[in-house]
Amino acid sequence: MNPIPKTTTSLYKTDFVAWTEQTAKLINAREFSQVDWEAVVEEIESLGKSDRRELKSRLEVLLQHLLKWQYQSNLQSSSWQNTIYEQRNRILDLLTDSPSLQPYLTEVLPESYHRGKKAASNETKLPINTFPADCPYSIDEILDWEFLPEAI
Repeated sequence: MNPIPKTTTSLYKTDFVAWTEQTAKLINAREFSQVDWEAVVEEIESLGKSDRRELKSRLEVLLQHLLKWQYQSNLQSSSWQNTIYEQRNRILDLLTDSPSLQPYLTEVLPESYHRGKKAASNETKLPINTFPADCPYSIDEILDWEFLPEAI
């Protein structure tokens, strides 16, 4: 078995795009002994983590805007509504690409709600205890295209 060329290993640390291109060429050419498999595994694991972070972040923004919509109804705007729809679109894209993320939504809902609530409080200047302690929306409502909470 040939050792991995030093240039492939160092590319991973110095020029990530060049490393991905080089690695793809090596795999396509079936030059498996030349592939830096440790780095490949690291990147594959990273992809899953990245999707989870994105899902959680988008859920936080969506919850923030649902709360603003509900608790500052006098300031409702098409911009808020567009943000709600945009976040739903991106969440549904992630779930379509990776259906295994669906249970993760339930797992991160409490923390995402807490962060979304803090962001809504910061932005609206409403005291944080204005909002419910626990998320008042179900996952189905959160992702429902038609759902907009009624004004308080």
